[in-house]
Amino acid sequence: MHVLIIEDEERLAQNLAKAISKNAGFVVDVALEGNEGLHLALSGSFDLVVLDLMLPGISGEELLTELRRAGNKTPVLVLTAKEDKQTIVGVLDNGADDYLAKPFDLGELLARVKALIRRSKGQASSSLVLADLILDMNTRSATRAEVRVELTPMEYRTLEYLMLRQGSVVSKEELLEHLYDYNWEKFSNVIEVYISALRRKIDASAHERLIHTLRGHGYMLRRSEAG
Repeated sequence: MHVLIIEDEERLAQNLAKAISKNAGFVVDVALEGNEGLHLALSGSFDLVVLDLMLPGISGEELLTELRRAGNKTPVLVLTAKEDKQTIVGVLDNGADDYLAKPFDLGELLARVKALIRRSKGQASSSLVLADLILDMNTRSATRAEVRVELTPMEYRTLEYLMLRQGSVVSKEELLEHLYDYNWEKFSNVIEVYISALRRKIDASAHERLIHTLRGHGYMLRRSEAG
């Protein structure tokens, strides 16, 4: 998963980025100013935007309005020092998906970040299930036929994204954009390496293949009898 934090307090922004990366295993980019944040949000492929309202450049309210006006549907979690009803109602009406008032508990923020991403992918539970493959997003672990599958952090993140998008075709470029920050190399073969490793660990000894390649299009996680 790929998260964008738009927060002008640099220390807070870096602490949030570190916490989300360490505890949720997500890739995080940071913008310290409103115009930069809007540019990144519109040009990148993010699974969530964490947005402070009081920003230099353009405000968080303006940024949110422009984001939704452009048709961008990325979930937005607003951080605000204002707790008055008018402000909260205003940001929710303008397209925010949730909000947290400062100061906030870091554990609550992490829980809301995970929940918003799950809901945006059509998943209510933290346990993702396909056939006898179960992935627990809280413990970042996977089992197949009740046997634990040992995964590296990047293998887990690749599988997690495919599980959240199960039944849909996911291109190599989409995977790269959601698993890496802006320094990824577009022509890297790293995705093929991770998919190959997942096939060995998940499908090789199973009676049903779950990871499918659609040549020229990408990958899909689905049950074999589905197609």
